[in-house]
Amino acid sequence: MATNHFMPENLIGYTRIPDRIADTACRLAWSDFVRVFRRAQIVTAPTPRAVQLLHQHGLGSTARAVSCGLDLHRFTQATVKREDEGLRVLFVGRLDTEKNVHELLRALPLLPAELRVTAEIVGDGSCRRDLEALARELGIADRVTFHGLVSDQAVLDAYVRCDVFCMPGTAELQSLVTMEAMAAGKPVVAADAMALPHLVHPGRNGLLFPPGDVPALASALGSVLGDTEARIRMGEASREIVAHHDIGRTLDTFEDLYREAAGHLRSTVAQRLPKARENREQHEYAAHSDR
Repeated sequence: MATNHFMPENLIGYTRIPDRIADTACRLAWSDFVRVFRRAQIVTAPTPRAVQLLHQHGLGSTARAVSCGLDLHRFTQATVKREDEGLRVLFVGRLDTEKNVHELLRALPLLPAELRVTAEIVGDGSCRRDLEALARELGIADRVTFHGLVSDQAVLDAYVRCDVFCMPGTAELQSLVTMEAMAAGKPVVAADAMALPHLVHPGRNGLLFPPGDVPALASALGSVLGDTEARIRMGEASREIVAHHDIGRTLDTFEDLYREAAGHLRSTVAQRLPKARENREQHEYAAHSDR
């Protein structure tokens, strides 16, 4: 068995590979991936979109979508009563290029002033200094809190405090943080990219926006934040949708797949046993004759 949560494109930004050969490097990486994964009887990836990606890059065998799973109960906490009257949008994750957090910052000044929206950014990464500088440049530094790396409990508290979760990333093979926000009962505004449409059902538990379209992102955020009843309804729908990703279901699925793989192994061994037994009997007879 083999499972994949990897995209070579996500690593290019951390290497010294020149842009002019980045595409070639990715093709070579995918080719090597397929060479290795073809040895497995069973291949999994976390979402249907992730499975489709494997097939697009040449994996001939059928891969299966199995969610990473989530301990949903950890994210069910009582709502914290806030003293302020403003609204909060939250991002949690690595502050790296493919997460596109700069789009969220650029959308913030476009939101209606009467909503009094602030943003919380939880996480750290290579783009943090640039993002902090961008917030100052846009004149919204007082409306954005960069928390950096925090404790698990602090992350849970951030989910409880926010009114909407935003994921502008375009390289999400599943997005565990989006699932966590959904488990906490929050509506989601996300980029219409990769596997995010598997989680965000427009009009039901949030909205999608075209990747890179900052005005569209601002419009989606304003639509969700400006309607209290819709926000509550979408949060409840998020919990219903993410229920299918409970860790218990994931573990049961993987146990079944390992049993299937073990059955394949037993079948292969059984096919080989008669020949192996014949060879062994010949060897034992020869040894007896020598004595």
